[in-house]
Amino acid sequence: MKRLFTSFALATLLAACATATTPFADSTPAQPEGSSGYTAKPGWASTRFAVAAANPLATDAGLQMLRAGGSAIDAAVAVQMVLTLVEPQSSGIGGGAFLLHSSGGKVEAFDGRETAPAGVDEKLFIAADGQAMAFDDAVVGGRAVGVPGTVKMMEAAHQQYGKLPWAQLFVPAITLAESGFKVSPRLALLLASDAHLKKDPAAAAFYYKPDGGALAAGALLKNPALADVLRQIATKGASAMHEGSIAQAMVTKVQRHPTNPGKLAMSDLASYQVKKREPICTDYAAAQRAYKICGMPPPSSGAIAVGQILGILAHTNAPNLPLARGLGGVPGTTAPSPSANWLHLYTEASRLAFADRAQYLGDPDFVAAPGGNWMSLLAPAYLKDRAALIAQQPGGQSMMIAKPGLPGPVKTAYAPMPEQTEYGTSHISIMDGYGNALAMTTTIEDAFGARQLTDGGTGKAGGFLLNNELTDFSFAPTDADGKPIANRVQPGKRPRSSMAPTLVFDKTTGQIVMSGGSPGGSLIIHYTAKLLYGTLNWGLNAQQAIDLPNFASLNGPSLLEEKRFDPATVNALRARGAPLREINMTSGLQAIQKTGTGFFGGADPRREGVVLGD
Repeated sequence: MKRLFTSFALATLLAACATATTPFADSTPAQPEGSSGYTAKPGWASTRFAVAAANPLATDAGLQMLRAGGSAIDAAVAVQMVLTLVEPQSSGIGGGAFLLHSSGGKVEAFDGRETAPAGVDEKLFIAADGQAMAFDDAVVGGRAVGVPGTVKMMEAAHQQYGKLPWAQLFVPAITLAESGFKVSPRLALLLASDAHLKKDPAAAAFYYKPDGGALAAGALLKNPALADVLRQIATKGASAMHEGSIAQAMVTKVQRHPTNPGKLAMSDLASYQVKKREPICTDYAAAQRAYKICGMPPPSSGAIAVGQILGILAHTNAPNLPLARGLGGVPGTTAPSPSANWLHLYTEASRLAFADRAQYLGDPDFVAAPGGNWMSLLAPAYLKDRAALIAQQPGGQSMMIAKPGLPGPVKTAYAPMPEQTEYGTSHISIMDGYGNALAMTTTIEDAFGARQLTDGGTGKAGGFLLNNELTDFSFAPTDADGKPIANRVQPGKRPRSSMAPTLVFDKTTGQIVMSGGSPGGSLIIHYTAKLLYGTLNWGLNAQQAIDLPNFASLNGPSLLEEKRFDPATVNALRARGAPLREINMTSGLQAIQKTGTGFFGGADPRREGVVLGD
């Protein structure tokens, strides 16, 4: 075990020198890229396998598993455990995840989404005055903590596809937790800017200095409590998280919060079940090539919304519109950018997709699919009809706010859910040397989750953060007329998600083409759609597609990444009539493509991730 991990220690002392045309160096940057601004990345090529994750230390942990003969699942477990330590603001063992896995042409969807405790009701987020709670009031404390599912889901996937012993996968995270790691610039910035984490005494003592200042970038941070917790999970499996002292510590933290207690109980943890679901797979033709795009089904809305956007665009003039030029990520530079005409079509397609998402999507164990099948929302004839609602003529005006459609002879008893902000998450893409591929998006929801740090009953410093995933439910259970909302809170229910882990295949050969996904709340859908359109329609490699400026609509204003579009494009899109906002859109896309000589990976220049492989 010690010999396996020596290359990790050496790697942290070396600088990465990979380019788009050279294989990976056996190295990890000494310091991750900064958390603000835009740091150009070259893309990375390899021949045997590749792993992409949001932090270089986590990526390297996955690399060590692949080098030891591990599978993609083995590498993903190692990556997730290190992310719990080094990227606690985004994901961890206290949260949930969706995993899409391909092996021998078979695609499987593992649902490790958090569930609502049995003790909640649909008025969980309704205040004493009868109004929905403010977001921060709901998040901070125990109220919004759902039953975590990440560890149990990864154990289920490992039992099916793992090659290395379970305990071996925890060595990198335990080693780093005990010896310490350097706080990344992104973590340091988020610690300094967060208004709520230090309200938790355990988190204040661990992440902040005695004077209240946050730990600085480069500070060495050890986490003995997490090392102990991970050692228990490595020895006993996921049952260590769902029974015994670790589980009791989570329950105590939630139920005994002094101002905002929650309902999580030991029985909720003990009864949690991983779900194996049928993936959402759709045919997609682009650049005279046929693809099959696969993603997660509900309770994720990601694959359906992405599929609707791409399918609607295919019935417009969008495929005939090439990339234009815009502002580069580095000031004073230019780079490929979508045109105003294409952006109009995209944002209109997005409005239509998000209208359907608000109307129909929820946990399939509680919410019936329209027409009895989620694929009704992706039927080519339905998408063609939806596309006909877009004004495509020169200067055609935006619909501004779209209404949900009727996918076949369907009547719904549900009211549309008002748009709610979503946060957090991290994404992992891996392709191994055995022909397996995975895409996994993992989250504790808001930055630092519920702002509750538990030591897992160890009595030691540190630990892991609990999720606030229940705030992904609709705060209001009904509309003004009393009509129920599909994504309302119910006991045992899984909240709707926008996570969109995606695998792309050549439809003719069945061979894997790409794995990708992103963090970013509800904007995940748009970041993933951008990656897919850029690679499949515009012929960009993964890094080039990730580098494109971001754009979106959540069925409201048109959203453009600030300082990335030239004024002429902005003004031309604004002339279409919809309100337009230029905002910070910090995607965290990770992607790996299968090439003729191996693999090519890209990581988002807006965050700290890298791709590594041999």
